[in-house]
Amino acid sequence: MANSQLIRPLVHDLHAYVPGEQPKIKGLIKLNTNENPYPPSPKVLAAVKAAVDERLRLYPNPTAHGLREKLAKFHGCKAANIFVGNGSDEVLALAVRALVEPAQNTAFKFRNFNPSRAVVQYLVPSYSLYPVLADIHGATKNAVALDPDFALPGAGELKRGRVWDFAAALTFITTPNAPGGRGYATAELEELCRRQRGVVVLDEAYVDFAAENALQLALKLPHVLVARTFSKAYSLCFQRVGYFVGHADLIAALDKMRDSYNVNGLGQIAAEATLDDLKYYRENFKKIIATREWLSRELTTLEFRVQPSQTNFILARPPKYPASEWLEKLRNKKILVRWFGAPEVKDYLRITIGTQAEAAALVKAAREIRG
Repeated sequence: MANSQLIRPLVHDLHAYVPGEQPKIKGLIKLNTNENPYPPSPKVLAAVKAAVDERLRLYPNPTAHGLREKLAKFHGCKAANIFVGNGSDEVLALAVRALVEPAQNTAFKFRNFNPSRAVVQYLVPSYSLYPVLADIHGATKNAVALDPDFALPGAGELKRGRVWDFAAALTFITTPNAPGGRGYATAELEELCRRQRGVVVLDEAYVDFAAENALQLALKLPHVLVARTFSKAYSLCFQRVGYFVGHADLIAALDKMRDSYNVNGLGQIAAEATLDDLKYYRENFKKIIATREWLSRELTTLEFRVQPSQTNFILARPPKYPASEWLEKLRNKKILVRWFGAPEVKDYLRITIGTQAEAAALVKAAREIRG
């Protein structure tokens, strides 16, 4: 029997999510995966080091209870409103598993299956994991195009092939947007959420670099979940800790679906220690935002078309050469940035905001390439 016959057709045909390139040689300036350029707080590092002891042989708290209690205090809600996962990617995946029916689920069709219960809706361009999660689950995808300037389409709009499915089981909205960087007003998001009959996930992975957030909507509207992560702003990519805030009924449903001990113990300790030293991180946010604005201005003087950003990255259309060529030319100067081949963004580079020195090195290299 051929190996391909042992694999489900859905998996055989699946196009997996492609993460950003990880450097294979030393000396590269890594501006391609939106990591925080500053280390975790010294207090966080001390807490993690102190926990590397005999506890490593034990299972961690199965529900991340201590972390959920601290997050609840931080957000002004109850622990029952918090679900913690192995990075925000896990919580997004669990939302699909818990809230969306597979499109080919014939058992439910025999019970007057509603096709809208199989729909995962997301914006284009946005986080490329969303359609992968839908495909893994065998759901129906509904991609809704953003405006060319990455603005949200009007609720209920039928324009240039864009249509909101109000009955979608699950809608993902990245706010601020990735890879565009544009932030959205809470009032605009609330209007959109109120029109949806299914669950709306507001993915706020980059919200700590934005002017406002929409967390209040998760505590006000019973069908809204807000996703947050300790990776982007809080320098804990290595530990993989993310979470949802939302109505207790949705949180309880997700809790039924998670793996046992899904959040590692060192990650829980690191995240709790992070919440005890927010002043340190907020100073880093200010530095990143200042560097973002400086880099945007400098690249604009070099005739880059830089999109306004509310994140720790910028999306910039380079001059003179195609963006894909700029990717290689910058790599030759030992600077990694990100390029996407999707038609909506193929003319742009996504550039992570590093330290001021890293941003200056990028500008110097761009000036040399442009000539």
